[in-house]
Order: sequence, then C-alpha cells, then structure tokens
Amino acid sequence: MSKNILLIGGSHGIGFEIANKLHNEYTVYVASRTNENLGNLDVNYIEYDTTNDALDTNQLPDRIDGFVFCPGSINLKPFKSLSIDKFREDIELNFLSMVKVVHQVIDHLKNSEQASLIFFSTVAVKVGMPFHTSVAAAKGAIEGFAKALAAEYAPKLRVNVIAPSLTDTPLAKRLLSNDKKREMMDARHPLKRVGEAKDIANIAAFLLSDDSSWITGQVIGVDGGMSTLNVN
Repeated sequence: MSKNILLIGGSHGIGFEIANKLHNEYTVYVASRTNENLGNLDVNYIEYDTTNDALDTNQLPDRIDGFVFCPGSINLKPFKSLSIDKFREDIELNFLSMVKVVHQVIDHLKNSEQASLIFFSTVAVKVGMPFHTSVAAAKGAIEGFAKALAAEYAPKLRVNVIAPSLTDTPLAKRLLSNDKKREMMDARHPLKRVGEAKDIANIAAFLLSDDSSWITGQVIGVDGGMSTLNVN
C-alpha cells in the first residue's frame, strides 16, 4: 500500500527536493502558493497560502502517512532593528501557521498505522548566533511543540524536527549572493561547505520511511557539524 505524503510548501528549495525524491515511491500531495517547478513531477497540487488560507482537506485522502511543513523565514537583523511586529510575523509564519494546518489534518494522520511528521528548525536554536533572535525564537517554539506533540500522540504519530545550518536555497540567496560570501559561509562549517537542498531531502525521506520507525521526538542537526564541532 503506497503511503500518502502531504508537503506544505513544495515548489521551491527544500520542499521541492523532498517532492522530487518522494514522488516515484509515494503518493505525494503538495500544498503551496504556486505549482512552479512541479510540472515534471507526479504529484497532486493544492493551491494554498499557509498564512492566509484554510487548507481544503476535501482534496486530501482520508489517510495521511507523512506530513512535512516547509515554509519558513530567515530574518537576520540586530535585535534593536527588529520590531515586535517582526517577531510576530516570524512566529506566525514559522510556528502558528504550522500549528493551524496540523490541527486541520490531525484526524487524517491518526488514520495511518503510524504517521511521521517533520518540522524544520535551525542550528541557531542550539547554538546562539548574533542577529538570529527572531528566527531562533520562532524555531525554538517548533522544537518544544514537536516534542510535546510526539509525547501526546505516541505511538500513533512520530514527530521529528530537522535543524539545518545555512542551506543553498532561494530563501538564502541574499547570504550566498557572490563567491566571497559563499567562501565565508563554507569556511564556517567543519565540513567546509554550506548545505544543499538534497542534504535535507535525504534525511526527510529517511524520517518518512519505515526505516526510521523507532525514531520520534528528536531534533536532528543536519548542519555540516556546526552545532557540535569546533575545528577552527
């Protein structure tokens, strides 16, 4: 029986790489603002803006076996330059919109034998970094929520978080906009390169598969060693 996988955000960056990796093996539903880049993939597209819309669950199967929430932000500014409204915006996009859609599909997930949910955090929650106060606060909420949700719904649902370091996606283009910036960012990581979307898609695919059936409540760093190694 093919698994039904729902990706929230899947037409760009990490979400697209996950869709690309999964669509030949599973029945994949992608709910995102556009279907750009999805034309060559065998996926079911649902138009959806996570911050403004209610997901049309009538377009989903009764059983969802895997759920991935991809939308996020990289709002890197000095604390004094961040208004309360900016903090609210980051929390709304990264955390509250995720909670909203989980509420909408929780019964679909409970219809699975054991559904796997994946959320995204950042290395900056574990490792304090300048200019990350807003995004680290929003992503830190995700980590706490995921562990509590995993405990509440075990063993029916598995809930895990992927915490990347800087990854080469459209969201990060400002930070990697020229060769000098890329060299500097590469050098910060023990493995001497920034991440690629496929690095994150690989671990997501593992967490959605039965190979990870004894893993839940974890925050998994996929960060080139950034969170645990000091090699400089």
